[in-house]
Amino acid sequence: MKSFFKKTKYANKKTVIDGIAFDSKGEACRYFLLKDLERAGKISNLRRQVKFVLAPAVKIEGEKRKRPELSYYADFVYLENGLEVVDDFKSPITQKLSTFRIKQHLMKTVHGIDVRVS
Repeated sequence: MKSFFKKTKYANKKTVIDGIAFDSKGEACRYFLLKDLERAGKISNLRRQVKFVLAPAVKIEGEKRKRPELSYYADFVYLENGLEVVDDFKSPITQKLSTFRIKQHLMKTVHGIDVRVS
């Protein structure tokens, strides 16, 4: 298993394992746990970095440019017992940040999806 570590915000280390880039070592570990669950048949259709649109692009009066859509990228999405699960690896500190909490709130409001935090 080949890996490369690089520092990022929040003291995470970007991790590349087997050619797959992860934002942290914890996210990489979560991926391999989910891959094991998929191999065991407990989950299926595991996908990474799935985009969800939270608000479309909009032109605000008085501004020159249109503001881009607001999106949320889930770390992992998979099927468990026939239901789609949106799973995001977050440290205890990151879970408390307002940006994540707002996106989690919007995921529930806009898409009816509870984001599972691991």
